[in-house]
Amino acid sequence: MKKDLLNIYDLEDADFEKIWSKAKKLKKDLKNGKPHNSLQGKTLGMIFDKSSTRTRISFEVGMYQLGGIALFLTSRDTQIGRGETISDSAQMMSRYLNGIMIRTFSQKSVEDFARYASIPVINGLTDILHPCQILSDLFTIKEKKGSYDGLKIAYIGDGNNIANTWIEAAAKLPIQLSLACPEGYDPDRKIMIKGKKEAKEGITLYRDPLDAAKDADVLYTDVWVSMGQESENEERKKIFKNYQINKRLLKEAKKNAIVMHCLPAHRGEEITSDVIDGPQSVVIDQAENRLHVQKAILEILL
Repeated sequence: MKKDLLNIYDLEDADFEKIWSKAKKLKKDLKNGKPHNSLQGKTLGMIFDKSSTRTRISFEVGMYQLGGIALFLTSRDTQIGRGETISDSAQMMSRYLNGIMIRTFSQKSVEDFARYASIPVINGLTDILHPCQILSDLFTIKEKKGSYDGLKIAYIGDGNNIANTWIEAAAKLPIQLSLACPEGYDPDRKIMIKGKKEAKEGITLYRDPLDAAKDADVLYTDVWVSMGQESENEERKKIFKNYQINKRLLKEAKKNAIVMHCLPAHRGEEITSDVIDGPQSVVIDQAENRLHVQKAILEILL
């Protein structure tokens, strides 16, 4: 595994199984009350330019459970927000910390930070990618389905960082990916071109959600309005109104399909209450697995 985790392409085939195996053991140990202090004396710096619930809690608690310490840093509280260069910040923090997790807007900022840092840098979310989320989701699918090999994942909604990262995952792993996005809200063009070229099971972009959901093993969605897009709220609600996971859409998928959402969810918009709170939903399980998978990533990298 490379020094950093900035995108799914940073992982080799063997790295996926290494993460799943370690996450499974860490989850089991935690449930059984068995301490696991592999990162005792280690410190993770967590840089947040975006608000967070799951990312902050899972990384902070994860470091604590592994015996380490996590420091919550924001641009308001550090010199980064006052114009200190990424180069200076990354090199300086490398002398203090053992790893850095960044949740910010620009993918380039994370990549630049990793370029200058001599310690591991983890992408906790950017506007373009969210690798820790999709790795946790893949682990959840393995738990529920036994394997993701040959499964059809249907993503319905905005072609955002979640959709982009699913494309990268489909390019690396034996999963079939279908996406349904309104025209003008497609995933990143470069990511899509590369993904379609490399995906063994295929990646297809539809305009009709019913086509994408047909015979799917997993139905996945995300909010219509991501952080930083609040001014587009009303317009997006109109454009995305037919891109909702509801009982009608669920009927198009396989009978044993599972429903996923990276949260937070807006019930009545991208997904209905009866589906997200129904028996086929695994959204709370996938949220929990952020903790176990990220602990595995931290242990491997740090």
